[in-house]
Amino acid sequence: MAGIDSTVPAPAHTAAPVSAGPPAAAVPLPSAAPTCAPAPGTALQDRLAGWVSDLTTLHELTERVSRTDTLPEALDELLRAGAALVGAARGLVVLDPADGPATTTALGLDHADLGHLETVPRASLPHARLLDGLGERELLITDLSTEEGLDPRHREVAGRLGYAAVYGVRLERDAGYGGAGGGPGVGFGRLTGRGGPAGTGGGVSGDLGGAGGLGAGCGLSGAEGLDGAVISGVPGNSQASGVSGGRGVPGNSRVPGGSGGSGAVCGSAAPGLPGVPRGSGAPSLPGAPGGARVPGVRGAADTPDPVARPGFCGAVVWLYEEAGAPDERRRHLVGLYTRFVAAHVGRLLEVESTRACVATIAEELLPSRLPRVAGVQLAVRHRRGARGGGDWYDALPLPDAALGLSVGSVTGAGPSAVAAMGRLRASLRAYAVMEGEDPVAVLSDLELLLRLTEPARSATALFAYCEPALRKVTLAGAGHCPPLLVGDRRTEFVETSVSAPLGMLSCWEAPSVELEAEPGETVLLYTDGLLRRTGDPVDRAFTRLHTAAAGVPRALRGDPGAVADHVLRAMVPDEEGGAEDVVLLAARFE
Repeated sequence: MAGIDSTVPAPAHTAAPVSAGPPAAAVPLPSAAPTCAPAPGTALQDRLAGWVSDLTTLHELTERVSRTDTLPEALDELLRAGAALVGAARGLVVLDPADGPATTTALGLDHADLGHLETVPRASLPHARLLDGLGERELLITDLSTEEGLDPRHREVAGRLGYAAVYGVRLERDAGYGGAGGGPGVGFGRLTGRGGPAGTGGGVSGDLGGAGGLGAGCGLSGAEGLDGAVISGVPGNSQASGVSGGRGVPGNSRVPGGSGGSGAVCGSAAPGLPGVPRGSGAPSLPGAPGGARVPGVRGAADTPDPVARPGFCGAVVWLYEEAGAPDERRRHLVGLYTRFVAAHVGRLLEVESTRACVATIAEELLPSRLPRVAGVQLAVRHRRGARGGGDWYDALPLPDAALGLSVGSVTGAGPSAVAAMGRLRASLRAYAVMEGEDPVAVLSDLELLLRLTEPARSATALFAYCEPALRKVTLAGAGHCPPLLVGDRRTEFVETSVSAPLGMLSCWEAPSVELEAEPGETVLLYTDGLLRRTGDPVDRAFTRLHTAAAGVPRALRGDPGAVADHVLRAMVPDEEGGAEDVVLLAARFE
């Protein structure tokens, strides 16, 4: 069987498939009984086994790619699965959405190989031809050495990289699965002959939809399917043969309806099925003319052409070491698979775009640079977590050569936490300008504002009023982590009084704390994400932080940025994958 080898063995009680050629001479039996030619059901059973194998393969591949939750993982899986479907060893996928940057992912090609491909004129690159083409969904070059109109540079690069043929498919974000014109079952029915529930968004094991099975109703109702699409690449089946397990499918001129007993053939029989005349089929249902429409049955005219819809997001290309091409069945399977993956990749692109927008807004709400104030050096390190967005930091020059420092964290995550963080930080700046020399008053006013305007939200905060000329710091905290003082002679936490977070009590109050830093000492202000990212209990996390700060090499202590980097590496060695925001603000007094 062409295409993917069937995982379902041929039934033991059936004979070998009958070819379309002339039958061999019959061998008389000893009893002189007439010989029996292989039944037409034999070829149908073999064809059913092939379809079941294809369905199983698509089920496994789509289920695997649907488990990916990041764009790189999905593209890697697309390349590997597609290469297995079309029989290639290397590949390349390029995403070029209109609302985002281009992304290139390769299979079996390193950076040097990609650099060679970039020297080929764009008009000759396979993926560029798919991206720039009008209406072309796939591209097939069976032999680069004999292809007419191919740029000589492309032949040179192909010879250097060792590929001789190319097959590519355009990825369309809105086409096929999950699009406006039908759900996953529509595309899947093109293989199985079963129409799926339009627009359901479900799937095989949650991905490809409840359609596409071999079961009740019409059983395998023919390659034409309820959506009116013709299966391509099935040997010996040019139209719409199929086995009906129930009533026929009326309402389609190419799939006549019928009563259809078990094993009966409906629609046009394919060449190569002996004993079944072409065009035979059971009579139509009473009152249903041959071309009548039946409610709930989708026809070809009901399915919009995906090519006419905008929104394609890229192209995938597979490279062959020898001249040749995948057969029609493989191309049909990879077409169904890439349509499903295109919808999945489109969703991942939207998710990443949304996350990038939220991250950009969060960064823009924080200071883009720290002020320069005589007598103190500042540095900050900020890592945004997957479920974060509510942590902030600030450094604000104040009258009389003073400096206001603040860090804090708003409860919640996502865009709402980002917006609340921006409001709280802006309010704190206003209170700091008016009464910054009294940190308790600053936090009291901030708590009152939060309680009146956002009673369902709470926050922790720490505000420090610094006088660099005197190396004096006056600070107050609201349920926040204590600062850490790092120097050559001491490394110790600044004991702040125990206080509740903002918005937790009807009347918030806490005393302020004063400290005097020695020349060269650094004060570290941080959010609790620095402790949570360690995964240790709170007491062990504090011990780990103290050890990391005490272990800063003496040569690095003159640079607050180097001190912050050292502490951050010791506490959070993995820069990616954390759920919590991390803020570390360092102020070194001269």
